[in-house]
Amino acid sequence: MQLMKIAQLSGRIRLLTGLHIGAGDAEMHIGGTDNPVLRHPYTRRPYIPGSSLKGKMRSLLEWKTGAVKPEPLGFADYAAHGKRADIAAILKLFGVSGGDKLSEAEAQEIGPSRLAFWDCELLDEWARPLEEANQPLTEVKSENRIDRIRGVAEHPRNTERVPAGAEFEFRLSIKQLDGDDLLDTVKIGLRLIEFDGLGGSISRGYGKVKFVDLTCDGEPFPLPADPFAA
Repeated sequence: MQLMKIAQLSGRIRLLTGLHIGAGDAEMHIGGTDNPVLRHPYTRRPYIPGSSLKGKMRSLLEWKTGAVKPEPLGFADYAAHGKRADIAAILKLFGVSGGDKLSEAEAQEIGPSRLAFWDCELLDEWARPLEEANQPLTEVKSENRIDRIRGVAEHPRNTERVPAGAEFEFRLSIKQLDGDDLLDTVKIGLRLIEFDGLGGSISRGYGKVKFVDLTCDGEPFPLPADPFAA
């Protein structure tokens, strides 16, 4: 098993609808929103964590295999499903759980995880003009629940979102070992994210994204039109 190269995938993530990736237990201020977005601790700009991309891409690929379960697939699942190539590709790209105790032969079969995700920062050319004009980088969307019987709006809440049109830098490193043929799975995973979305409240129209100007080591990296046919 030999490392042949570390390919660099880059491009932009363009928001087609507002994106909410929450700040967890961030401090709530009087007059603030109920659900603030995650922000960089120094620049205070919203960003997309690499962990969000990784988790969403892996879960969608696992759903596509039909072998999905509550926790990430591991080597035992790979063996139980007849060592299918699609499951092997997921384990090779994302790795196996630390709880998986693999034999030397099993570890050799899968190898190290190939993908390294980067946090995605707001593009400076999008954010800076707004900051210089003292305009916010986010919007606040008001929502409520409708009482089906009385037709009355209840339980209003405010959710902070990065608005449609914002763009983020996107980078991904892919280790390529001898014998690897995994780039098509990466393409399918990214296209599945476009079909589904990122962040919270996707079923309400949040988080629709598009990967723009993707390249791999400077060469175009087109995504499949239909990830289910690939």
